[in-house]
Amino acid sequence: MKSYIVDAFTSKLFQGNPAAVCLLDSWPKDDLMQKIAMENNLSETAFCVKEVNGYRLRWFTPGGEIDLCGHATLATGYVIMNFVDKDNDHVTFHTLSGDLTVTKNADLYEMNFPSYDLKPVPVTKEMTDAIGVKPLAAYMGRDLVCVLNTPDQVINAAPDLKKVNQLDGLLLHITAPGDQYDSVSRSFAPKLAVDEDPVCGSGHCHLVPYWAKRLGKNQITAFQASKRSGVLYCDYQGARTMISGKATLYSIGEVYA
Repeated sequence: MKSYIVDAFTSKLFQGNPAAVCLLDSWPKDDLMQKIAMENNLSETAFCVKEVNGYRLRWFTPGGEIDLCGHATLATGYVIMNFVDKDNDHVTFHTLSGDLTVTKNADLYEMNFPSYDLKPVPVTKEMTDAIGVKPLAAYMGRDLVCVLNTPDQVINAAPDLKKVNQLDGLLLHITAPGDQYDSVSRSFAPKLAVDEDPVCGSGHCHLVPYWAKRLGKNQITAFQASKRSGVLYCDYQGARTMISGKATLYSIGEVYA
C-alpha cells in the first residue's frame, strides 16, 4: 500500500506533528492496521479508502484506534488534494466522529471538527503530582484539560507519565495564556502509547472552546509548545471548531504488508 508521511501544522520539515497516511483500495484487517501503526511508531497512522461520497478515514495510535485525530486528518487531506485529486480543494471524510471536511485555502488546510463540551472538575493532588505544577482549574471532555498560570509552566513542564496514565481522561492537555499567541499548550497520551503528542488537533477541540469563552473572542491562534512545535489557526463556532494549519511532505513509500 502507498504510504505518505506528512508533517502537519507546520511548513517546515521536522516540525509540527508527523502522521503516516496509507491509501487503500479496500480495508485490511484491524490487526494489520494496528501492527502498521506500531511499526510506524508515530502518534497516528491514518488509513483511508475512497467511497462514493468521499473517503472513509480511520486513525490508529501505537496503542489502539482513536475516535478523532486532527493532524492525521489534515495530513490525509493534504495527500489527497496534492497527490490524488489535484483539482479538488475540498475533501469529506466519514469517520467515527461523523463527517469531517478539509478545505484547502492557499497554504492552509481548514478542518471542520466537533467541539467538546467541557465540564469543570476539581483540581486534585493527583493532577498536581502528575504535572509537577498545581493547575488553576481543570476540565473534562474526552480528555483532561488542566489550566496553568504562565506559558513557561507549560513549556518547562516535565510530567510524570506513569502518574498521567492514572488520571481520568484519554489525553492530558496543559495550557496557559500565551504571549505571542492566544494560548500555549502541550498534550500527553501515555494511555495510547504516545508520551507527548507534538501538535494535537483533537486536543484543540477542547482547548479552543475554553479559550474562546475565557478571552471573549472566537478566533484563537494557538501554539503547541512541544519540542517540534506547531501553530493552529482556530475559529470557535459553538458546536463546531474550525482548525487550520499548514503541512509539508516528508516522504512517500510503499508498505509491504
